Amino acid sequence: MEHKLPELPYAYDALEPYIDAKTMEIHHTKHHQGYITKYVNALEGEEALLNKDVEEVLRDLSSVPESKRAAIINNGGGYFNHRLFWTILGPSKTMPSGDLLEAIKKEFDSFDNFKDVFSNAAATRFGSGWAWLVVADDGSLKVLSTANQDAPFSEGTPILALDVWEHAYYLNYQNRRPDYIKSFWQVVNWDKVQEYYNNAL
Repeated sequence: MEHKLPELPYAYDALEPYIDAKTMEIHHTKHHQGYITKYVNALEGEEALLNKDVEEVLRDLSSVPESKRAAIINNGGGYFNHRLFWTILGPSKTMPSGDLLEAIKKEFDSFDNFKDVFSNAAATRFGSGWAWLVVADDGSLKVLSTANQDAPFSEGTPILALDVWEHAYYLNYQNRRPDYIKSFWQVVNWDKVQEYYNNAL
């Protein structure tokens, strides 16, 4: 299969003032493209793996030769994580509803409390990494964070992601990661998160 940079479903400036156009453009065309390129290069000669979607490969790392595994975790993670991240962002402010909102309330008592738990996971991730909302194997929701570009598949299926690498926010927010996290809530596409939730179940 062809591994190429996915087009964004909105313009680079669509998320302003919360995420600026320059950051989006660099993040998408330089960082995300870089992970995809390095992922493909790392799997040179592994046609069976190259013909699979990156998610399938990351979910079965035992199928990856041990000598290539670290490169696939890092670059395949960067490939997949960003692909998900772009889709759960959007210019129209939405809110969770229906069964997803009920599941959030069941697990975290309230939507506001969930936001606090998720924001804390993002804010306290030391160094570079991601915060996640995942659907565990038993159908419950779980908030966690991972280091670097590690994908969270060992914990469940991701349905919401926040990139807290400095490249995701430094042009606009410098070292103010909490301000970036606060802005993130203004651009979450909850309709897409709901879709991922339904698929995960």
